[in-house]
Amino acid sequence: MTELNTCYGYEDKVLLTPDYPDFSDIGYQVIRELGRNLEGGRTTYLANHIKSQQQVVIKEFSFTKMVADWSDIRSCDREMQILQKLEHHRIPRYISSFETSEFFFLVLEYKTALPLSLQPHFQLEEIKQIALSILEILVYLQQQISPIIHRDIKPDNILVDEKLNAYLIDFGLARFKDEKVDLSTFVAGTPGFIPPEEYLGTLLTEASDLYSLGVTLICLLTHIRPLDISSLIDHNYRFNFQHLVPHIRPQFRSWLMKMVEPRKNRRYANASIAMISLESIRVNLG
Repeated sequence: MTELNTCYGYEDKVLLTPDYPDFSDIGYQVIRELGRNLEGGRTTYLANHIKSQQQVVIKEFSFTKMVADWSDIRSCDREMQILQKLEHHRIPRYISSFETSEFFFLVLEYKTALPLSLQPHFQLEEIKQIALSILEILVYLQQQISPIIHRDIKPDNILVDEKLNAYLIDFGLARFKDEKVDLSTFVAGTPGFIPPEEYLGTLLTEASDLYSLGVTLICLLTHIRPLDISSLIDHNYRFNFQHLVPHIRPQFRSWLMKMVEPRKNRRYANASIAMISLESIRVNLG
């Protein structure tokens, strides 16, 4: 969910306002657009619950696009089912859903935080704090009776507030660890952040999300745009970023290399182990 600035313009001295959908009959008023995925037929709005004045996020899914791509229908349904099972203060809570003849809508809790992709540069200790914050969420997901794998951890899907609390959003690709994979949607995620086992068609484990988190942290450390992160991956699917971060301690560099190890059995087995390992590491050479 990438936040976009809403623009207003004047034409013949008449203020032009965005053509937002009208949800007043079900108690919501749109404030502004937060993000848009034209290819996926999805738009995200910030809205007010008229009665309580509580701010919420409304995710709009186009039926026209979803009928053309059944994977989008499954994505929408899966996100709703998974969020209904979760109760974590740093995962936006599912509130409700509704539909019209053309669209399906999810109403979610709004968090006052920005995506990492829109944030300024962070200091090393701040990056460590963000990493620990996300690992805490992954520990919760992995400790469910049926562990949940997010499958799309990246800077756009991590929100961070002013106190460096991290929030994990967009569970459209998430699935339960023991869920049977549909071969038509075998590879899912964002290029550069997808763990090698997803491409190879082998079993995803708790270590799979650790890979994507490791790539996200490399983006923060090297200031490389997510779109360009693949430039750091060699033909053996190994990341070569060490020359870009000479200011970090060898222990932290080794921790990161283990997070993005191509072979999942050489990564940390789960988020709990990775978090305990990181807690004791000093990250800055200074």
